[in-house]
Amino acid sequence: MRRLNRLSVPLALIAVIALVAIRYAPVQPDVFSGVERIVAVGDVHGGYDEFVAVLQATGVIDSGNRWSGGKTHLVQTGDLLDRGAASRRVMDLVMRLEPQAVAAGGRVHALIGNHETMNLTGDLRYVSQEEYAAFATPQSADVRDRSYAALADPARKDDAAYRQQWDKEHPLGWFEHRQAFRATERYGRWIRRHNTVVKINDYLFLHGGIGPALSTSSVREINDRVRAEIRLRDVPKDGLAVGRGGPLWYRGLAQNAEGDLQPYVDQLLTRYGVSHIVIGHTTTPGAVVPRLGGKILLIDVGVSAGYGTHPACLVVQNGTAFALHRGQLLRLPLGDEGSIVAYLRSAAALDPQPSSLDPLIAVDGRLPLPAEAGEKR
Repeated sequence: MRRLNRLSVPLALIAVIALVAIRYAPVQPDVFSGVERIVAVGDVHGGYDEFVAVLQATGVIDSGNRWSGGKTHLVQTGDLLDRGAASRRVMDLVMRLEPQAVAAGGRVHALIGNHETMNLTGDLRYVSQEEYAAFATPQSADVRDRSYAALADPARKDDAAYRQQWDKEHPLGWFEHRQAFRATERYGRWIRRHNTVVKINDYLFLHGGIGPALSTSSVREINDRVRAEIRLRDVPKDGLAVGRGGPLWYRGLAQNAEGDLQPYVDQLLTRYGVSHIVIGHTTTPGAVVPRLGGKILLIDVGVSAGYGTHPACLVVQNGTAFALHRGQLLRLPLGDEGSIVAYLRSAAALDPQPSSLDPLIAVDGRLPLPAEAGEKR
């Protein structure tokens, strides 16, 4: 069947997706207004201690890691998982905070990122050994032995080198990890009910970005389609959940030249009725970075130790946007309200020296940096 665009799927599959969505996916609220305070944190990547430090610095949680944010809306823009050692602890924390926030009149929005879908679909390239170990039990060795007997190549089962490699590829906890992300199990069920996009006041939040193929889709349409796709046994490779042009992978808002982006971003802002789009996924040099006068806000600052432990996030209080940078609120330059270079210099002055922001300051805050190569996945 002819495809209409890179993200289109056959009509028969669309019908299946719709039926799955109706049957299994609960409707999650995805548009909110009148919210006085928003705290938005980018990619965590298993950095439990670093994540806790940021949440405590914002007053969202107390010293006992209980919700203390009142009516605050906490947005985490995806990628709680992978790379770090404590993804399971991070998920457990967010799961505990969700009902606590609602009881206090607030909300926790744990949006789906590409690493959430990678774990759901079995793409385990970035799962650390420590993450598997977090799922291990006293029975894990027996589980692995039984799995080896059932799954290993019968012609090579007695080959010691083959067994050694097989064990390396399936460390203790591997099978329990995979079980936990199934649709019927604790973490798999939890992730699959979340939103991909949420609109709060005049801010739109998501992980990667909205590419041209989705520019006419509503917030609800995007959320329903991603939830439906990740319920399928075989997630469509050119769909929204895992497609490189989809909302979890698209990088154009972070990486395309601002001059080229301007008309498209203005179109998006009008389409969604917002003034700002907030994204993670593409790492900044260590601070919240505005693009196009703050129409785009990049908040994947590299919170986890694997990215330098940069404790920063976005805070919006009564309509005014700040970066909480190493414990200090810095007013973000939105529109003509101030200089991005002055803001970055203030942030850099709080950093260990030399600051990772120095190269960005040298090019007047323009992203991507000329020296950048490759992509974080």
